[in-house]
Amino acid sequence: MILTADFVDAQSVAAAIQTLRARGYGAGEIDIFSTAPVEEAEALLERPSRMSLVAVISAVVFCLSAIAFVYYTQHDYRIVTGGMPIFSWWSTGVIFYEFTMFGSISATFIMFLIESGLLKRRGSIPAPRLEEGRIYLRVVCDAGDSVSSVECLYEAGAAKVDEMEEQA
Repeated sequence: MILTADFVDAQSVAAAIQTLRARGYGAGEIDIFSTAPVEEAEALLERPSRMSLVAVISAVVFCLSAIAFVYYTQHDYRIVTGGMPIFSWWSTGVIFYEFTMFGSISATFIMFLIESGLLKRRGSIPAPRLEEGRIYLRVVCDAGDSVSSVECLYEAGAAKVDEMEEQA
């Protein structure tokens, strides 16, 4: 069941979110839609991010794999260097840097797509039609909890609540 509540002010939206969170709804089940930015209290709908951890780990992995690749390729085919070292950190540092940045940036972009929900297939949940000056709160809930959730949204100050069946 998908509930879409129509609110006039941000305070009533914050009250509705706090009430829904107290009832056990997670941040992944609640979405806010508005034509203008909505200032909410910090950590009201906070979703944990692992993007920085993935960026650092991928940078380390790509750097180590670049070092191993360059070292292997320079030692696999021996050439006469006239007394110069076969493997030199100074001559291959640019390759290590570029591979490290490529890995970190690629992993950060992929994590952005995953965490923003752009890769998720949520069935066919359409975005609500937005009116100027209104704030919409969407809640995905079970059919059994819909009646109490609708009452909760009206008590928080919703002007109207639309119900829609979730299509599988």
